[in-house]
Order: sequence, then C-alpha cells, then structure tokens
Amino acid sequence: MSTRKIIPTAVYAEMTPNPAVMKFVADRWLIADGLQVEFSSKEQCKDAAPLAEELFNFPFVTAVFISGNYVAVTKDDSLGWEMIVQQLREYIREWLLENEIAVNHVPEGLEADMPKVEAGALGLTEAQKAFIEKEDISPSEFDDEIRFLLDEFVRPAVEQDGGAIDFTAYKEGKVYVQLRGACSGCPSSMQTLKGGIENLLKSKIPAVEEVIAQGV
Repeated sequence: MSTRKIIPTAVYAEMTPNPAVMKFVADRWLIADGLQVEFSSKEQCKDAAPLAEELFNFPFVTAVFISGNYVAVTKDDSLGWEMIVQQLREYIREWLLENEIAVNHVPEGLEADMPKVEAGALGLTEAQKAFIEKEDISPSEFDDEIRFLLDEFVRPAVEQDGGAIDFTAYKEGKVYVQLRGACSGCPSSMQTLKGGIENLLKSKIPAVEEVIAQGV
C-alpha cells in the first residue's frame, strides 16, 4: 500500500495592477531564494518547471512568472478572472500539496538573479544579451549605483505587485530595464517607469536622463 507525501500548503489569490495577471501566493518557497523566472510557453519550462508546465495546459494561460513564494499567471481575454481564479488557486494548491519544488532549474537564457551588465553574464535574459550586443553597450561607472537603487527602492514594491524589474544597461544618459511578470504589459507600468523610477534615478544620479523599458 503506497502513501502519498502531503506537504501542507496554503495558497491565496491576489490581484495585481495588471488586469491580465493574478498572483497566487503560497506559505512556502516555490523557487530558490533570490531566483526569478518567467515562461511564455510550455516548451520553455519542460523538465525545468513542472508547475509552470502544468499551468500552460489551461488554454487561457499565456505566461507564468515564479518568484519567491508566489506564481503570477497571465491570461488572455477569453475568460474573466471571476470565472477561473478559484479553480486555478485550488489547482495550484493541490499541486503543491504533492510537490515540494516548483522549479527544478532555471533554463539558460531565462535566468534573472543578480543581473550584470556584461553580455553573456549569468542573470541576463537572451533578449537583454541581444540588446546589449546590438547596441554595443559596455559596462559603465554608474551600473552598480543604478542596480543598488533599483534593488533597494524599486524591486520590493514591484515584487509585491507580482512583477520584477531587471537592470539591463546604461548608455549615454539612458537606463535600460526589462519589466517582467505583472509589470510586463501593465497599463500603469509606463506611468510607474516615468513618474517613479525615472525620477528616483535622476535625483540620485545626475547623469541619468531617461529610463527606457527594453523589450516591452
């Protein structure tokens, strides 16, 4: 007689500023502390993130972002959240009751921990690497300070809303960042980018003239 190992887990759903994204928060870690990963297809998460792979079986799911103790799910316009949120929350909870780890490993090119400016460095997505190489961007004297300001003052609030912001590069007064999770495609993201993040960086680093969402 086989017995299933049950891992007590509670999950609740939380709205984000992006109406297409719902955040499902667990009472335990789903991915190694400090790591974040976003998938836009079932193929990307095959053998790497079993929970994300399962979620893509729902026809309305278009993206899955996993960070810390939550998973942020992006849906299409076919159904409203009021019709599917309870079903999805219960599905995630049931899956976590029987599975301890939601992410086995972060596939190459989708890493998002401790971003660095050098093209090819661990932490940059393929889109960021391609952008840096295309624009021929080299590390600058402002990179560390920009990264510190984003991590200290911006990242906690962004993650609270189910998203992430990653520093890509600085060049000629322009700071390039990549928005992921609930922040990607959010109607209010550009307002936050310009009204909040840009003002913060410009006030602390006079050389900064503009913040641009690269790849959005």
